[in-house]
Amino acid sequence: FLARHCTFSFRRCIPIPKAHRSFRTFHKKPFGLPSLPSWKTSPPPKASSLRCGVSVRAMSDEQSKAQEAAALADSGAPTIFDKIIAKEIPADVVYEDDVCLAFRDISKLAPTHVLVIPKVRGNLTSLSKAEESDKDTLGHCLVVANKVAKQENLGEGYRVVVNVGPNGCQSVYHLHLHVIGGVQLTWPPGVP
Repeated sequence: FLARHCTFSFRRCIPIPKAHRSFRTFHKKPFGLPSLPSWKTSPPPKASSLRCGVSVRAMSDEQSKAQEAAALADSGAPTIFDKIIAKEIPADVVYEDDVCLAFRDISKLAPTHVLVIPKVRGNLTSLSKAEESDKDTLGHCLVVANKVAKQENLGEGYRVVVNVGPNGCQSVYHLHLHVIGGVQLTWPPGVP
């Protein structure tokens, strides 16, 4: 169990979740963000200590959310994104047209973190469900991601991420693109 869900840091005796490290170093963050982001205000998840003085952290919150969401993926129930599109839930919208909506992520991973979603979910609960008939919508979402990046002054670079399925940490089953930037990103992104 520990080997699959936890990571040990012997150097500083701090817990490092698998989602926050790469195979090269224990000090990288998801999507290759710097190790000490001043813009990230949420506290780290709680860790439990073992007798040997090594700290352990269980599966990250995002991994847990993804596992739970996968069980409801094809239920047809409205997602939080459907409610944002219907204006039932407020969002900080940065771009909108007939096909897509782009808004700031409330759980941002970087100074700029915007989500681009198609307004009609249809079968696009995940990129894995995409079909030939979805080419126009998928292409349009990528064009909107680029427009948003320009609008947010990310000319020096940014990353577009699509999480797919529970192992990809997809926690909302409505296709969405993360536009992440405003900070130097590193490689590889979120590799255990």
